[in-house]
Amino acid sequence: MTTTDYYDDYNNTSYSDEDLSKYAPCDVGETWKFIRSFAPVAYSLVFVLAVVGNVLVLCVVRRYRQAQRGPCSFSLTDTFLLHLAVSDLLLAFSLPFFSVQSADSWIFGTVPCKMVGAMFSLNIYCGVLFLACISFDRYLAIVHAVSAGWRRNGCHAQVACAIIWAACLGLAAVDVQFRQVLPVANVQVCKMQFAHESSKQIQVGLQLMNLVLAFALPLLVMLYCYVRIFRALCHASRRQKRKSLRLIVSLVVVFVVSWAPYNGLRLIDSLIMLDIVAKDCDVMHAIDMGTVVAESMGLAHCALNPLLYGFVGIKFRRELAQMFKAAMGPRGGCQELGSWWRGSRRRTAGSFSSVESENTSYFSVVV
Repeated sequence: MTTTDYYDDYNNTSYSDEDLSKYAPCDVGETWKFIRSFAPVAYSLVFVLAVVGNVLVLCVVRRYRQAQRGPCSFSLTDTFLLHLAVSDLLLAFSLPFFSVQSADSWIFGTVPCKMVGAMFSLNIYCGVLFLACISFDRYLAIVHAVSAGWRRNGCHAQVACAIIWAACLGLAAVDVQFRQVLPVANVQVCKMQFAHESSKQIQVGLQLMNLVLAFALPLLVMLYCYVRIFRALCHASRRQKRKSLRLIVSLVVVFVVSWAPYNGLRLIDSLIMLDIVAKDCDVMHAIDMGTVVAESMGLAHCALNPLLYGFVGIKFRRELAQMFKAAMGPRGGCQELGSWWRGSRRRTAGSFSSVESENTSYFSVVV
């Protein structure tokens, strides 16, 4: 399910209020007015926040990578965080296109429609799977105390990331195959188009697959890993225990609050299409309005990930402060900005993992 799939609920509907009643059994005029006013603002805000946050994460990662001796010198969590930032950044870059469509129509042509739609789906899947990988790595490090030497070998994470990207590319190929720019009552819309006789079954199948792979499965992995982590920390000091509990609860709660409403509404929509739940105009209106808001909440998660998985780390914040201090130092200007971007050559090469605690990643949120 992508940003523009709510159009599929209004088959052959027009954007003008007077024409909507001729094509839809329920009046969606008020819903479409809300979409035009809400979606462009929400997508633009998420785009700005996600770009700023994830670019800062990439800057910190690049600064450290300049001092490393090879591509496998990162710890597992550090590598997953890098790929998560790239995925969230690519997802954010797709939002301006859908913002324009929500405000007016799709004006970019068929090839961009397929590519942007595929990029959107690709990074929705990749983002949540990288979150699951980060929680699993924390679980191995803390609960099973996997050796730091093995965990600091970033090649294991690179292989895992390559598998995730390849699998999600396969899932995103559905958009490349079926997404088209079609006239909907003389307005160009980028949407999924299936054979008429099987469109309902395919759409329901895609929505349920998205529910399982992009929400239910990652959530189960995160819940299992973080519950086990918290149990393992029960013997830690009271202050450390309280801090770990707050971080663990925040990770799970933010993920659930961000994506549960959207997936719940998509599940209800699937049940309606399967005639398991009776279709009612008031219910459909609530689902349509709720889906627009819930989807924006889910997309906002790509802007929250840098806060949850990067900026809460003490050493991450310290490195970020050093970068800004160097950029705003006495010399200032582009020369100094280029200096901190290239990284400090005097820094001792090594893993992001701290020397004091080998089970704590540089970007670890459980500290």
